[in-house]
Amino acid sequence: MGFDEKAGNATENTAGKVKEGVGRATDNERLEAEGRSEQAGANLKQAAEKIKDAFKS
Repeated sequence: MGFDEKAGNATENTAGKVKEGVGRATDNERLEAEGRSEQAGANLKQAAEKIKDAFKS
């Protein structure tokens, strides 16, 4: 897993957390759901990269 990919996934995860928090604070269910979705996508990408790394070793 390259550094760029790790940083990108971490950034996407953080952005999702921020969106979710803002959505919760403003009672905006759509924004909150978008944030959770972004976090799930970032976690999925991270898992895929870990699997690739496991097969490289």
